[in-house]
Amino acid sequence: MKTELLSASDPNALRYAADVLRYHGLVAFPTDTVYGVGALAFRPEPVQRLYTVKGRSTDKAIAVLVGRDSDLANVAAHLTPAARILARRFWPGSITLVVPRHPNLPEVVSALPTVGVRLPDHPVARALLELTGPLAVTSANRSGEPNAATAQDVLEQLTGRIELVLDGGRVPGGVPSTVVDCTGPFPKVLREGPIAAAAIEAAVNAGEAA
Repeated sequence: MKTELLSASDPNALRYAADVLRYHGLVAFPTDTVYGVGALAFRPEPVQRLYTVKGRSTDKAIAVLVGRDSDLANVAAHLTPAARILARRFWPGSITLVVPRHPNLPEVVSALPTVGVRLPDHPVARALLELTGPLAVTSANRSGEPNAATAQDVLEQLTGRIELVLDGGRVPGGVPSTVVDCTGPFPKVLREGPIAAAAIEAAVNAGEAA
């Protein structure tokens, strides 16, 4: 397989990437944290390929990125009050909320009753997501290898494994998102990233007091 590299500034880049995804391809693109590689969330076959491409265990769920708040209804069964507070405070941004999974979301995305969901703060990612709808996205690197901060980093690990890399330059973050379990009455930080646990606690407390 040949992996294409296309500048995200090309006027046809985003529509071309969306077409690749619709034809069951995999596309890597920049986000506000690291480069991700994605597939249409409701197409089980390409989502399954994400595990193979990364060498990732299938018992690890894949997060879903959305480009607009209205897409949440198709991904999450519901949001707890804490999840709503955190989404209002930190989205778009580098926080992934673990919420109850919508029953229509394929189990290959998450075999668990939950799914991680995020609305990223990057113009290329947002524009692509607005064209495609929810994408199952994981970091664009081989499992156990360094995260990709540039398109070249992606190519060094995934050339010949995916169809397309959108080059949007170096990502502004370079650190994977903070992951917060929002399924219980109190949010629990599962992985601390750009947004600290103290900031999450403060946001929830302020939201509850409002």
